[in-house]
Order: sequence, then C-alpha cells, then structure tokens
Amino acid sequence: MPTIKFTANLKRFYPELSEIELESLDLNEILDELESRFKGLKDYVVDEQGQLRKHVNIFIGDELIQDRIKLSDTVKPTDEIYIMQALSGG
Repeated sequence: MPTIKFTANLKRFYPELSEIELESLDLNEILDELESRFKGLKDYVVDEQGQLRKHVNIFIGDELIQDRIKLSDTVKPTDEIYIMQALSGG
C-alpha cells in the first residue's frame, strides 16, 4: 500500500495528521479517503475544479507530480507520497 506523508506545516492545521497507508493507487481516491478521515483537508489541497492548489505540492517518491490538473499520475503500492505546503517568504 502506498504511504502518504505530510509536512509539519500541514499538521499545524490538522494536529491529528500522521503518516498513513492507503490501499488506493489513484491520487483522487487517496485525497477522497484523506478527506473522510481529516475533514477539510482535500479543500486545502485542491481547488473547486479539483486541480492542485498553487501553494501545495505532491511528490511521488522524489518526483513532483506531472499532472496538477487531473492528478492522474500513477501510484504504485510501494510508493511514498508526500503532500506538502509550498513555502515562500524572505
């Protein structure tokens, strides 16, 4: 099962958020399952059209996902998925 990991910045909004394994091999299903466990998290990650928000990045392993619009990147059972808030500032 893929393992989903989160940055400490997301845990600021969802203190109960922790590394989790999910059976899905589809990013949209993963986000739906995360939403069922952590209400509001999906809205933080994707916009009203289901596209990845500009301030959020998702990595599968060490590769940034290619499809920020439909989230169609392939996920393998052994993958580690990182959902993180993009940081900015000076």
